[in-house]
Amino acid sequence: MSFEQKRVALPIRFGPKTLFRIPFKAHYYVGHFTDLRNPIDLPETASEAVIFPSVPSDGNDHVPLRIHDGRIFYSPKQFPHYLADLTTDFETYLSSFGSKSKSTLRRKVRKFEELAGPGFFRQYKSADELRTFYALARELSKRTYQEKLLGHGLPEDLAFQERMIDLAQADEVRAYSLHLGDIAVAYLYCPVRDGVLYYDFLGYDPAQSGLSAGAVLQYLAFESLFAEKKFRLFDFEEGEGQHKRQFSTTCIQCSNLMVFRPGLKSWAYIAMEYACHRSTSLALRLLDKLKLRTRVRQSLRSGNA
Repeated sequence: MSFEQKRVALPIRFGPKTLFRIPFKAHYYVGHFTDLRNPIDLPETASEAVIFPSVPSDGNDHVPLRIHDGRIFYSPKQFPHYLADLTTDFETYLSSFGSKSKSTLRRKVRKFEELAGPGFFRQYKSADELRTFYALARELSKRTYQEKLLGHGLPEDLAFQERMIDLAQADEVRAYSLHLGDIAVAYLYCPVRDGVLYYDFLGYDPAQSGLSAGAVLQYLAFESLFAEKKFRLFDFEEGEGQHKRQFSTTCIQCSNLMVFRPGLKSWAYIAMEYACHRSTSLALRLLDKLKLRTRVRQSLRSGNA
């Protein structure tokens, strides 16, 4: 299996908001979760943790915490993991939408094109193209709710930029942007590993939410990717979302898995993470009971909260 030895900073989150992080020396699984076999083989390692971001799981027998062979197995949550198969052609892919959904999506694309004019969709592959992309996407990211409220904007640090250029030189990244005139209103950044594109960073200008910029950009990015015939999967990564449901072709129930060596830091992380996870679940249940979850989400995204 494919692992990288590195320092990771595991987050303590309340909802989507990261409160702080705890560093660990870890073996981090960098293969794709669909390539994992059961039972999972763990590397022989002196690292503090072995991290699997996503493993297929059976919801009927999910156990969040167990101790086995002197290690702590912690799997705090289950989630849907959405994927899109890129091995067919674009028209075959669109047929999975249903005629009404496909017609609606194409109408949104035409509407945006009519409003924006030529050159409204741009794609980036080479190192020089990615430098151009980074400059415009970084400015747009500052305005997005993904960065302002969730802390998940396009990174500013030099290490990310250097890594981006390395990936471009190895033809292992794709990026896309959507424009109204000279103004970028949406971006998508997808690194590639073993023929799989990852939905790593995206954002759109909340002032243009009525134009469905995120959906238009995803449609055009997929049209480009199917034309390339180079990749096998598009991985929307962990979590639920209408956008992911709309554009995926399959969904696999998964959980994350962290395997720790026993120690004070490991138990402290697990206790804090579990407490925040339970608090988030209770808060969401309360919002659902009051029928406020959708209203709160929309308020956050529009920047009114």
